[in-house]
Amino acid sequence: MRNLPLVERHRAVMPKWMALYYDEPISLARGEGRTVWDGDGNEYLDFFGGILTTMTAYNPPEVVEALRDQAGRMLHSSTLYLIESQVELAEKIAALSGISDARVFFTNSGSEANDAALMMATAYRASNHILAMRHSYHGRSFSTVPVTGMASWSPSSLSPFNVSYVHGSYRYRSPFRTLDDAAYIKACTEDLENILQVATSGNVACLIAEPILGVGGFATPPDGLFGEFRKVLDRYGILHVSDEVQTGWGRTGEHFWGYQAHGMTPDLITFAKGLGNGLAIGGVVGRAEIIDCFKASSISTFGGNPLATRGALANLAILERDNLPANARVRGAELFAGLRRLQARHPRIGDVRGKGLMVGLELNEADGWTPSRAAAKAILEETKKRGLLVGMGGFHGNVIRLAPPLSVTEAECARGLAILEDCFSAVFGSRR
Repeated sequence: MRNLPLVERHRAVMPKWMALYYDEPISLARGEGRTVWDGDGNEYLDFFGGILTTMTAYNPPEVVEALRDQAGRMLHSSTLYLIESQVELAEKIAALSGISDARVFFTNSGSEANDAALMMATAYRASNHILAMRHSYHGRSFSTVPVTGMASWSPSSLSPFNVSYVHGSYRYRSPFRTLDDAAYIKACTEDLENILQVATSGNVACLIAEPILGVGGFATPPDGLFGEFRKVLDRYGILHVSDEVQTGWGRTGEHFWGYQAHGMTPDLITFAKGLGNGLAIGGVVGRAEIIDCFKASSISTFGGNPLATRGALANLAILERDNLPANARVRGAELFAGLRRLQARHPRIGDVRGKGLMVGLELNEADGWTPSRAAAKAILEETKKRGLLVGMGGFHGNVIRLAPPLSVTEAECARGLAILEDCFSAVFGSRR
């Protein structure tokens, strides 16, 4: 078996639904900064950050040293015992959350974080009715799949919840797309009110929403949308859960959390990905009365373990020391400027959207409107050939996702843009 190519070994033992990029999949063997090398020694500039997880850089020395030191002391201790680094990290996240008197519960992933938040919200509200956004993605667990608003990521119709889906996150193909920001927000808020009136008893646990869609193709609602939603939710006593698994830690460049663009504060925030920079860590931070509402005891065997929390603390220290959210804002502006110039030359790019270092390009057929997954797939393959890693996503699978580590440099942004320009010219022909 070991003599077979790695892709054949993978397919022989892994589920067929585990997606692999590229016609000829690659294995990433090592990384440094924003550069990675595959098993054959080919070099790539990484503009997808391990799916928005490599936040500071590959193998930053401070994180590596913290892990070495902790591994030399103790790999693991459960939450039945005090863990100093877990408490320190919780104190830091509580202070950063914007929620007063916050509590923090650590998990191992974004899916598990959202699962925990949903359990807290339903227990607190004594309701299993959930509001979610159309085109959203919240994980692959039994409770997060039902609140994911994309059929292509929902392998089962079974659910512990009653779920109603709301307009607002995906503007480009929305029935309200021709409206200006204020009118769009008003229409989506009226849609929310209508759903509460006709599809629920009014006793709803929470709205769970990503400030910017992740897997949904980085679709970005107008600033203030969730602030208006919050006014409606408050009248019904409904909680707001902000899924910041992809938008957190300053990735949008504007704020530390995506929710801060909307003039409101959520009841619960879920986080993961960038915090660990590749280590398995996630969690929920929120109002004490909600997180403390469980009447049963619980623990987390691995959540917030010493190794993951030591690494996360070192990673956050780099983020703060180097002011990487500010870098995300500046580098993001450079990317957007270059991509809008590219869009002007290539009408197959229907939309350029996102914030900071979270950028989506929605691709269409030659008619300028019909979604084209084939076009996105062709760009994905071409970028690989030219040494750039990007992502794909969106409801139609037609969105190129760009999300480099927050430490990406001006030169690397320019290089990435140059590669993308060459790729679009190669796939669609040169345009002026």
